[in-house]
Amino acid sequence: MNLNTEHGPPVTSKIGALFDWDGVIIDSHDQHEQSWFLLAEEIGKPMTRDLFKTSFGMRNAQIIPELFHWANPDDQESIQRLGDRKEALYREIIRRDGIEPLPGVADLLHSLKESRIPCAVGSSTPLENIDCLMDMLGFKKFFQAVVSAEDVDRGKPDPQVFLLAASRIQRAPENCVVFEDAHAGVEAGKRGGMKTIAVTTTHPAGTLDDADLVVDSLAEVTLDAIASLLR
Repeated sequence: MNLNTEHGPPVTSKIGALFDWDGVIIDSHDQHEQSWFLLAEEIGKPMTRDLFKTSFGMRNAQIIPELFHWANPDDQESIQRLGDRKEALYREIIRRDGIEPLPGVADLLHSLKESRIPCAVGSSTPLENIDCLMDMLGFKKFFQAVVSAEDVDRGKPDPQVFLLAASRIQRAPENCVVFEDAHAGVEAGKRGGMKTIAVTTTHPAGTLDDADLVVDSLAEVTLDAIASLLR
C-alpha cells in the first residue's frame, strides 16, 4: 500500500525509516489478548495466556493451525475465517476503548517528516487494522508506504517485509533503519542488511542486544542518532 505523500518538497535524504507496528507505534498487546480469548470462547476452544504470549508477533495463518491447533493446516478457508473474525473482534475493542501512540512516536514521526526522511510500516499486522489505527491516530500523513500481512508470504525473521518496505520508499536496505520491539523483527532487519533500533515495549533490554541501539521509548531517538548508525 502506497500512501499520499503530498506534504512537502521531494525527499533528498538517502535515509529510510521502517517501522514495525504493534509494540513500536502502538501497544495493543492487551487488546490482541482479549480478542483471542473472545474468539476461543465463541468457538469453544481452549486458550491460555502462555499460548497467547508464544503467539504474539506471529501471523494468524501460522498461529491458528500450528500453535493453537484450531484448524487443519490444509483447511485454508477455516484458517482465514477464524483469522478474520479475530481481527474484527480486535478492531471492535480498539474502536470502543480508543488507543494512544507509544511515548515519543508522534514527535519522532514529525521530525522525520520535516527532514524529508520517508517512512514505511513493515508489519505482520493485517492492513485493515493498520488503516483503522492510522485513521484514529491521524498518522497517514507520516507514512509513504505500508507493507502488511497481505503483502508477504514469509513472516519475520525472514527479511521479506522490510526489503519490500524499503523498495516502496525507494531506499537501499543499507540506508534504512528498522524500528522493532521483537527478537524476530530485529533479526529480520539485520538479515535484510539494515540497522536496527529496538524498543523495550515487549522484551527487556538485555534480550535485545542484537540490535544496533536499544531504547526504552522512541522519545530517546534523535535524527542524529539515526544518521550516526548509518555512517
